[in-house]
Amino acid sequence: MTEQNLKLLMELCKQCADACENCAIACESEANPMMRTCIEHDMDCADFCRLTASFVARGSDFVELVCQDCAEICIACAEECEKHASTHCRQCAEACRRCAEECLKVGVAAYA
Repeated sequence: MTEQNLKLLMELCKQCADACENCAIACESEANPMMRTCIEHDMDCADFCRLTASFVARGSDFVELVCQDCAEICIACAEECEKHASTHCRQCAEACRRCAEECLKVGVAAYA
């Protein structure tokens, strides 16, 4: 992967983490018990995206593995958020999909 690709990946991970945190906060403010799974997925995804960005930033030997897991978590979060009509959930789902797509490119490149 080029340095430009890695910078894009880190930026998308950070954007996704921010979107997930915003979504979780907004969901919590709705005080709707039906949003519990969304909140949990948001928090897990935010944490994992930040972890992934840190692995990429330091050039870890495990970037490919972490990116595969990050993509899986982002996809799960996107699928949960897509169940809800809230704007914050839709924005979160979009950020998760973008991050997952870029993470998958890293994994594919590693095994190509």
